[in-house]
Amino acid sequence: MTQKIEQAYALAKEQYAAIGVDTEKAMKVLAGIPISLHCWQGDDVGGFENAGSLDGGIAATGNYPGKASTPAELRADLECALSFIPGTHRLNLHAFYAEMNGKKVDRNELGPEQFQNWFAWCKEQGLGFDFNPTYFSHPKASDGLTLSHQDEGIRKFWVEHGIACRKIGEAAGKFLGTTCMTNFWIPDGMKDTPVDRLAPRKRLEKSLDEIFSVKIDKNCDRDAVESKLFGIGCESYTVGSHEFYLGYATKNQIAFTLDTGHYHPTETITDKISSSLMFVPELMLHVSRGVRWDSDHVVTLTDDLKAISEEIVRNDLFDKVHIGLDYFDASINRIAAWAIGVRAMLKSLLIALLEPVTELKACETSGDYTSRLALLEEQKSMPFAAVWDYYCEQKGAPVGRAWLAAAKKYEADVLSERA
Repeated sequence: MTQKIEQAYALAKEQYAAIGVDTEKAMKVLAGIPISLHCWQGDDVGGFENAGSLDGGIAATGNYPGKASTPAELRADLECALSFIPGTHRLNLHAFYAEMNGKKVDRNELGPEQFQNWFAWCKEQGLGFDFNPTYFSHPKASDGLTLSHQDEGIRKFWVEHGIACRKIGEAAGKFLGTTCMTNFWIPDGMKDTPVDRLAPRKRLEKSLDEIFSVKIDKNCDRDAVESKLFGIGCESYTVGSHEFYLGYATKNQIAFTLDTGHYHPTETITDKISSSLMFVPELMLHVSRGVRWDSDHVVTLTDDLKAISEEIVRNDLFDKVHIGLDYFDASINRIAAWAIGVRAMLKSLLIALLEPVTELKACETSGDYTSRLALLEEQKSMPFAAVWDYYCEQKGAPVGRAWLAAAKKYEADVLSERA
């Protein structure tokens, strides 16, 4: 460890100790918070089944060279990104990243055998595993409806896909010894105003009930459902709205997924975290950065991001909130996009962990809102960066901007060869 980093940390440690904050404890807690890395940042949500163009209200913009086009390339890129990120984390995989090994296997027939390489790789890398059924980019999703479809044959196909994915998640959890979160998001909706909003929601409820009626080991896999405000091609009506899924998760006591881009542009999910946990057992977060809409920009260290981490830390919600990222930027180096986003998420958590929460809550409880505001403002100029650099060095991750040079070298040596 370099002398300058140690000296800066020693001074920061002393400053934090003066306000009752233990930096060693903060770093220990941070080391125990895994972030679920979304595989789809590495290939612009392409998948490996060659099912056709991207649809379902999703769009990746840009054409930066070096996109992963095989599972081996994607895993290599993830390994590169992980080398820039301190701590131990998780992989978040979509179903259409299955490895078919030359066989034609449709989504309703997928099984753990199509994901054995991913399981083994996660074990080798020390990663947990999270999973997502893929309800888009498929001929049976071409009209924008899947689990809410009025055609019983199509609806049955997608129900079977959901059941298959829960079993894959269960197998992953059993193999890796850590619970898989299997998250259900469907793009179902309509471009223009519907006459009947209720019937599709009744069909969606029926489909979900059928999927979740199949018993699985909850120690190996747990279910989550995710809402959305709108998507491209379904601007006027989304079957799986916030109210629908919050009600469904509450009724069935399953996890509720909050995606930071899935709400009105002026709406944040911060206040939804504690309020939702009053009624659902767990939350899954999909953290992205929406710019005017659900544009899935790379996560950066914004006030909104810090507010999310503060809500988790101040209420000690580590056992109830699972953090994953969800963005895809094809206009910049995709590996750098992973590193920027995950490092920002971890920084925001560290900043929250370095707050004098007990003192702040005491001010609030006593009605001393003057001190509460003053202390929160003073906290903004505390030397968290010195603690972050020390943490990165401890965990063998690059300090400061050093990771960028390594990412550029990987681009020159590896990504450029794919062009």
